[in-house]
Amino acid sequence: MRLDTLSPNPGAKHRIKRLGCGESSGHGKTSGKGHKGQKARAGGTVRHGFEGGQMPIYRRLPKKGFNNAAFCYNWASINVSTLDEVFEDGDEINEVTLRDAKLVKGRWDGVKILGFGEITKKLTVNVDRISASAREKIEKAGGTVTSRGPAAE
Repeated sequence: MRLDTLSPNPGAKHRIKRLGCGESSGHGKTSGKGHKGQKARAGGTVRHGFEGGQMPIYRRLPKKGFNNAAFCYNWASINVSTLDEVFEDGDEINEVTLRDAKLVKGRWDGVKILGFGEITKKLTVNVDRISASAREKIEKAGGTVTSRGPAAE
């Protein structure tokens, strides 16, 4: 293979759209913008949902129903394999140590340990929630688990 024999894949290169270059550019005198109006002007766009001054549909339709999103909990979830990689044998794990290790960042309602992967270290885990498989794996490795919520959710 030589540099002079290289070529792009078929269809990878396109002819550039040369706007404002007159009739022979293939985009005519108005450069594909039609005649006059706000969208033909430089910088002229209408915002999303704007209907020309008419009351937009998202304001015309009634807002009915119930949404449970305001009442749900958002858990920071961490797998047991991650705990095995980051922490040493005999460490105590809680939200503070997880934040120090940069495993939990931002605002969460609590921490939940999930059972993906394997764990070989004896850890003391004190979190808000823990899955049944994660509890089983940690206790099988010789660790102890304390959680403030149900075992599995």
